[in-house]
Amino acid sequence: MNSNVENLPPHVLRLVYKEVSALAADPPEGIKIYPSEEDITELHTAIEGPEGTPFAGGVFRMRLVLGKDFPAVPPKGYFLTKIFHPNVGHKGEICVNVLKRDWKAELGLRHVLLTIKCLLIHPNPESALNEEAGRLLLEDYAEYESRARLLTEIHAMGGPGSTSGAPQDPNDGPQPKKHAGDPTKRAGPSAAAVPAALGNGANGASTTTSNSNSSSSSTNNVAGKKKADKKRALRRL
Repeated sequence: MNSNVENLPPHVLRLVYKEVSALAADPPEGIKIYPSEEDITELHTAIEGPEGTPFAGGVFRMRLVLGKDFPAVPPKGYFLTKIFHPNVGHKGEICVNVLKRDWKAELGLRHVLLTIKCLLIHPNPESALNEEAGRLLLEDYAEYESRARLLTEIHAMGGPGSTSGAPQDPNDGPQPKKHAGDPTKRAGPSAAAVPAALGNGANGASTTTSNSNSSSSSTNNVAGKKKADKKRALRRL
């Protein structure tokens, strides 16, 4: 989606910048803000799944897009993390009254974020974008909860295929070893270190053998001396 920075009046941009800066400095509980210095009209956030819901333990990425008529027209909200919820469409679009007929310019972005978080606690099946989720919520809550929980575990808890949390930086997380694919450069003793280690071991063995031989020779000399002394004593008798 194209940026609307150039389409918004300077005074609106100043207000948006001020509000986004305040949100980043003091975000609502359970919500993290990731403002973009390049495009203030697209706000990325991460919402923690509320306790007591099928979304608990998950982190759901979301974005708010401010159109060229903001704040007269509400922003548009999209979940970037896949979620099974009556009011979230298959493409992540969010259906909530505050983003439609209940919108007022003075409400602000903080109110929008809090309302969307509350939507995770109290879904509204009457305005469902995901009809299957809405039907299950009304007719078979256990199945709805099971489906919602499963998608939370798969997509929002940091496992394979997860899109939870902040946009990932390529430099974040463990890095591959520089020579992991080269068997000649894998971790372990270097070629130079091996002979040195063997040399030390050989010298140590040689030294041990030498000491052993010296000890044996000394013992033999003492025994021989005692034997000669004994013979001399017998001759005197």
